Amino acid sequence: MNALSSGTVAAAPRQHRSALDFLVAHGPELSLIVLCIGFALSTDTFLTFRNLLNVLDQLTVLGIMALGMTAVIVIGGIDLSVGSVLALSMMVMGSLANVFGVPMPLAIVAALVVGAVCGAVSGLLVTRANLPAFIGTLAMMSIARGLANMVTDGSQIVGYPDWFSAMSINRHFGFLSITVALFIVLTVLAALYMKYRTGGRALYAIGGSAEVARLAGIPVKRVTLLVYTVCGLLAGLAGVVMSTRLDSSQPSGGLGYELDTIAAVVIGGASLSGGVGTIWGTLMGVLTIGVLRNGLNLVGVSPFVQQIIIGVVIVLAVAVDANKRRIR
Repeated sequence: MNALSSGTVAAAPRQHRSALDFLVAHGPELSLIVLCIGFALSTDTFLTFRNLLNVLDQLTVLGIMALGMTAVIVIGGIDLSVGSVLALSMMVMGSLANVFGVPMPLAIVAALVVGAVCGAVSGLLVTRANLPAFIGTLAMMSIARGLANMVTDGSQIVGYPDWFSAMSINRHFGFLSITVALFIVLTVLAALYMKYRTGGRALYAIGGSAEVARLAGIPVKRVTLLVYTVCGLLAGLAGVVMSTRLDSSQPSGGLGYELDTIAAVVIGGASLSGGVGTIWGTLMGVLTIGVLRNGLNLVGVSPFVQQIIIGVVIVLAVAVDANKRRIR
């Protein structure tokens, strides 16, 4: 009888731990489902086909940047410059196309190059100048934002070719714009790379312990530099996508996006200490922020209150991350 009782008591904590493990492992998906149910009950327009398409359109810029940020956070870094790099890239593209008469495709390539160069500079500050990632990318954030304003002395650039703006307006098959399709393709490629390729697995090794990864033969500094470069490149691409949506380039573009990008990755389950994070989780985090902003707008919540709510969500996500090991 005593043995049976002790076995029952032992099974209960195991079941409790299993439930907690499930909640922690699937927290991003569950929180997204809860949000969708809540907003669906609060407003009739949330689950309409048109509104769901709007959510997809609105999150493409954030989603593209979040892909690069995922890799940065997985290796234990951070990049505060992505919003400013986005602005600089879109201003360079707009200036070349509308002021200097450079063909639009070449201007787009130039925007991507500018983004990659900014990311590479951040990577060099981290790997060669040995600056903490926070300081190095903070400096790049200030430099890129200043350069973005200098391009046109703080003025916006308006008016692009119809085919350019159509990439985010025209819906193929009735629902899919080119910019959304681009985000989906990049997400799939990034997920496959990080999960199945040797280079992707190396990112987790570096985030777990850079010194152990170095001793295992992984070129830590070179990989780190490459990760920051790709993050900058994707920020430049996000700038191009934002320009298609706005039909303009603005030096204030992307202001505050670096925080939303980091928040999306952390809400998706990535650890700020490195070594943990998935593209799938980041996608859930991006969708969570997109749904949260859209739903709060539909129910008439003030933008200022929205900032507070999203801040609380970030705190909760980081708190869950900080207590994962203790819970397990």
